[in-house]
Amino acid sequence: MDLPVIIDDDSLNRLARSILEAAGLSPARAGLVSDSLVSASLRGVDSHGVHLLPHYVSQIRKGNIDPATDGRVISESGSCMLYDGEHGLGQCVSQACCGHAVRLARGHGTGLVITRNSNHFGAAAFWAQRISAEGMAGIVMCNASPSVPPWQGREGRIGTNPLCVSVPSTGSGGWLLDMATTTVALNKIVKAAANGEPRIPAGWATDSEGVPTTDPQVALRGLLMPLGGYKGSGLGLMIEVLCAVMSGGAMSTEVGGLHNLDRPMNTSQSFLAIDVARFVPLQEFQSRMERLIRTIKSAKPAPGYHEVMVAGDPEWRSEASRRENGVPVDGVVWERLKALARESGVEVPDPRK
Repeated sequence: MDLPVIIDDDSLNRLARSILEAAGLSPARAGLVSDSLVSASLRGVDSHGVHLLPHYVSQIRKGNIDPATDGRVISESGSCMLYDGEHGLGQCVSQACCGHAVRLARGHGTGLVITRNSNHFGAAAFWAQRISAEGMAGIVMCNASPSVPPWQGREGRIGTNPLCVSVPSTGSGGWLLDMATTTVALNKIVKAAANGEPRIPAGWATDSEGVPTTDPQVALRGLLMPLGGYKGSGLGLMIEVLCAVMSGGAMSTEVGGLHNLDRPMNTSQSFLAIDVARFVPLQEFQSRMERLIRTIKSAKPAPGYHEVMVAGDPEWRSEASRRENGVPVDGVVWERLKALARESGVEVPDPRK
């Protein structure tokens, strides 16, 4: 496996933005997409970081993504909105939907926007945090290509279908839950296979016959395992209902994959904003959250652990470290980014020494 290359986050962002502009995006759209990818890389969520950039460019070149649209409103009724992404960039569609969700919540207490015909939007946390930055609780969900078997099945029918919840906090940190409804996200296995890693942890995936495997190459031809067995399968299907069924969009096997150039993704997403001030003053909510987190962390660590953490802690720490020390980019991924930059006529930044 190639050693990672260390890149300053600003340089990495400029590289991604320049590649996207060369692919036909406006500077504003390219900046939004690059911000979302570099944000994930900074937070240590490398499966949703800059390694996705070549796949985005391939989808744009194939015509599966329209880089010039933000989508359109289909209907608005009270606190509810149905949105059509019109095959735009997932980040551009999501930015519009988050804005509508916050606006609706300010007027009604809650705002729910469900979109169809969208695309990969990066890490769900990027969007839930957009909502929580406005003093709202943000809940974001998305369906995905059918890489997961239903409980007791051996054929893919459900996606990794992420769920993210972010709440307003004071300063950096706080509580941020961002999870797939599988044991891991598909891109973690793609990344392991691309890096030539010989093994992935047990419980991540099965082969094409539904038999558990630790071989990343076999796993790519097989299926992801749902989180917690039938519970993860149920959560994945719940998100399918709240995104795809309710939006009138593509469901289950109708959804395309980011790595499949044969058709658009047609993914569906849900963005829920909850105005916490309708229930308790914002500062009181934040104070109570801090007290709750302190209470949780006051538990004695189990054997083998030196502290109790809550959702979001590893990512905050990774971001602080990587901003100071640079972002490690896998050698294989870096070579692909360099090749993409050169064919796009984009200057490649020098790694940190």
